[in-house]
Amino acid sequence: MKLYVHKLDGSKTKSQVTLSDAVFAMEPNDYAIYQAVRLEEANSRQGTHMSKNRAVVSGGGRKPFKQKGTGRARQGTIRAPHMRGGGTVFGPSHIRDYGFRLPKKVKKLARISALSYKAKEKEIIVIEDFKFDKPQTKRVIEFVKTMNLEGKKAMIITGELDRNFVKSANNVYGFNVREGSQFSTRDVIYAGVVVIQKSAVKQLNEVLGK
Repeated sequence: MKLYVHKLDGSKTKSQVTLSDAVFAMEPNDYAIYQAVRLEEANSRQGTHMSKNRAVVSGGGRKPFKQKGTGRARQGTIRAPHMRGGGTVFGPSHIRDYGFRLPKKVKKLARISALSYKAKEKEIIVIEDFKFDKPQTKRVIEFVKTMNLEGKKAMIITGELDRNFVKSANNVYGFNVREGSQFSTRDVIYAGVVVIQKSAVKQLNEVLGK
């Protein structure tokens, strides 16, 4: 697959780049995508929810009242669940890690599948390499307007990390910047359009196309 390279101002150049079929034209695996997105969502959960069971609530060193002679049922501790201020029954009693492991091959297949979907839907744009001497949000906004990306979410994959460009793109709604192949399946799926720098195309072809 070949795509024309665009300038940052949105104009199309005569230069073309080749997208590897092993990365952008594979038969997508929906289950691999599901597992990869599920993994990232699970890893983002803090799991800090916790309730106090009878082992951690305060009090309970003595009997609430004597064993006999009160006419009430015998009680051994005020920490019992049915007592006021007692422990919670069957609640989330400890901090939990929701993460799980996924084979590297499945992660790679998921990213390839996500990129193949975007290529199939013609939602991939290639732009020339550039660097910002200082944050310039105006140049990014011009690109957004020219390429009809207003109101859409987009992920930009750069060859090298340009902090000035990152600051510029962060001021534009829905823009997410990732360096080289350092992006996740969820980044691709959640992006309406994937914008790739020319040098990053080569990285993707080499890293994911092996």
